[in-house]
Amino acid sequence: MSVVPADVLPGGVLAAEETTADEAELAPRARLWPSLVAVYRAQLSRARVARIPLLFVATFQSIGIMILMRGVVDGGGEAQAVVAGSAVLVVAFVALNLLAQYFGQLRGSGGLDHYATLPVPPAAVVLGAAGAYASFTVPGTVVTAVFGCLLFGLPLTHLWVLVAVIPLAGAALAGLGAALGLLAPRPELATLLGQLGMSAALLLGVLPADRMPEVVRLARDLLPSTYGVEAFARTFGERPDWAFVLGDLAVCGAVGVVSLAVATWAYRRAAVR
Repeated sequence: MSVVPADVLPGGVLAAEETTADEAELAPRARLWPSLVAVYRAQLSRARVARIPLLFVATFQSIGIMILMRGVVDGGGEAQAVVAGSAVLVVAFVALNLLAQYFGQLRGSGGLDHYATLPVPPAAVVLGAAGAYASFTVPGTVVTAVFGCLLFGLPLTHLWVLVAVIPLAGAALAGLGAALGLLAPRPELATLLGQLGMSAALLLGVLPADRMPEVVRLARDLLPSTYGVEAFARTFGERPDWAFVLGDLAVCGAVGVVSLAVATWAYRRAAVR
């Protein structure tokens, strides 16, 4: 039988506890950007199966609307509004409608508990999911814009502005969709709110603003996608006023920052309940 000095074991335990505590305090915290990339890749891989039907529905819905409007609108500023609104509608269908449904189902099924256990910031979850859903809108938006320009005889010269319109409008609409899904008490209500938001983007974004009553124009100014539509529509002119285009894009980006911040707050609120 071996004898251990009484002061050895407690000292060793205390030393081990102090070492563990020091290691726990010095453990690196999850950073936003690596977490955002990880969530984005996971969401992109998850939604890849539904990409083809998603693009089909979103794109052909907007193309069908433009074909219907072709019998009413001949050209000019009204045609520019129809083409720009139909292109941004693809973004609204995915980033607003489907993202609201996704977060609503995630909250209703308890899926937020899974994300709450991961060592990632709440902003990374919201931004990663929003970015993944918005990424699917790029091919459909480009196809819709090209088809609309050919249908209404508009120039294709400045379609490169979609490089700025898609992410900025997508951020604004994705933040709104995520906030609606996270704040809705039931998944069914989140689906309803997403559908209403997409319908608002359809009616207020595709229809020419000159034919709307004053009250409807005020509601149109409150819709985040409006400024993306206006920025894109201004580029169809012979001499686009780039100052106004940049101003609309700046407003769209500011609204995107605010809506994503609200969505992050809504995620924190929903995750702790």
